Amino acid sequence: MFRHIRGRRRKIVRFILKTVFYGSLGLGLFPFLFDAKEKQLRRSNWLIAYGLVLNFAFIALLVQISSGNENTVNKEIYIRNPLLKFIEALGGIISFGTACLVHLQTGWRSNELGKILNELLLLQHNHFKHFPLDDSPKFGYYVIQKFLSIVFEMLSSIAMYALMPGSRTFSMDSIWFYLVQLNVLLLAMHFHVFVIHIYRFLWIINRQLLYLASELRMGRRVDATRVELLLWLYSRLLDLNSRLTNIYDYQITCTMITILSANIIIGFIVIILSISVQKMSLITMIMMFPQAIIINLWDFWLSISICDLAERTGRQTPCILRLFSDMQDLEVDLERTINEFAWFCSHQQLRFFHCRMFYVNYQTGFQMLITSILYLVFMVQFDYMNLIK
Repeated sequence: MFRHIRGRRRKIVRFILKTVFYGSLGLGLFPFLFDAKEKQLRRSNWLIAYGLVLNFAFIALLVQISSGNENTVNKEIYIRNPLLKFIEALGGIISFGTACLVHLQTGWRSNELGKILNELLLLQHNHFKHFPLDDSPKFGYYVIQKFLSIVFEMLSSIAMYALMPGSRTFSMDSIWFYLVQLNVLLLAMHFHVFVIHIYRFLWIINRQLLYLASELRMGRRVDATRVELLLWLYSRLLDLNSRLTNIYDYQITCTMITILSANIIIGFIVIILSISVQKMSLITMIMMFPQAIIINLWDFWLSISICDLAERTGRQTPCILRLFSDMQDLEVDLERTINEFAWFCSHQQLRFFHCRMFYVNYQTGFQMLITSILYLVFMVQFDYMNLIK
C-alpha cells in the first residue's frame, strides 16, 4: 500500500515539474531548451526576447487599464481614509517594481543561471541518477505544496475580483493581473525548486556518510576515495547554492516584501470595511479577505521552510562526521579525509543570505511576520480618528 502511494506521489511530482517547465516556456519565464542527447540546457536568445516582450506587455496593459478603474466603494474609502490610498499606491509601486525586476533579472542573469543548472544536471546524471527522485522524505512534499500554493493564490485572486463590488471576475484588467501574478509566482517557484533539488543532494550525501559509518562499525573496510568524492560533491553544492542565491537575490527579496505588504494592506482594508464603511456583509468579507491573508502566509512560510530545510540538512553533515571520531584504528588516508571534511564543514555552511542583509530561515521568517503585524497596528493607531468617524 505504501509503495503504491509513493509511486503515485512520484508521478504527481514529475507531472508538476513538467507542468512548471513547459508552462514557464510558454510564458517566456525560462529561456532554456533541454538537449536530451547532451542532457544539458541551451540558452536561447529568442526565448529571452520573447519573454521580455510578452511579460512587459502584460505589465503595461495592466497599468494602463487599472489606472482608470476605481469603483464607488473605493472612492468612499479613500475620502474617509486617505492613508489607505497612499498605502495602496505604495503597494502598487512595490508590486510593479517586483514584476519588472524579476523579468529583467531573468534575462540579464540567464547565462550564469544556465551554467549553474547544467552543473546540477551533470551532478544528477553522474552521481545521483541511481537514487529515486522522491527518496528524500521532504522532496515531493514541498514540490506538491509549492505548486498548490500557486494554484490557491490564483484562485484567491479570482475570488477577490468576483466578490469585490463593481468588479468583474474576467474583465481585461483582471486577466492581465492574473497573468502578471502567475508569472511572478512561477519565477519564485523556480528558485525554490532548485533549492529543493540541492536539499535532496545533501540528504543523499548524509545518507551515504551514515552508510559508511555503519560499514566501519561492522568491521568492514571503507575506501577513502568514497569520502573524498562526497566531500567534493558537498563543496560543489555549497558553491552552486551561493551562486544561485546571488542570482535570485533581489527577486526573492522583493517577492517576500510584496506578499507581506499585501497582507498589511488587506488587513487594513478589513478593519476599515468592518468599522467605518460597513457596505459588505460579514460573510462576503470572510470569503474575500481572511482566505487571501491565510493563503499569502502559507506561500510565504513555504518559501521560508524550504530554505530552512536545506540549511538544516547542511548542518546535519558535521554531526554525522562526528560518528567517525569514536572509531578506532581508522586508516590514515580515511582519517585525514574525514578531518578535511569536518574542517570544511566548520568553515563553510549552506546559508541563504539575501541582499547581504538577512538570512532566510525560521527565525527570520517569524521576525518578518511579527514586523508586518506591528506595521498594521501602527497604521490603525495613526489613522484611528478616521476609523471611528
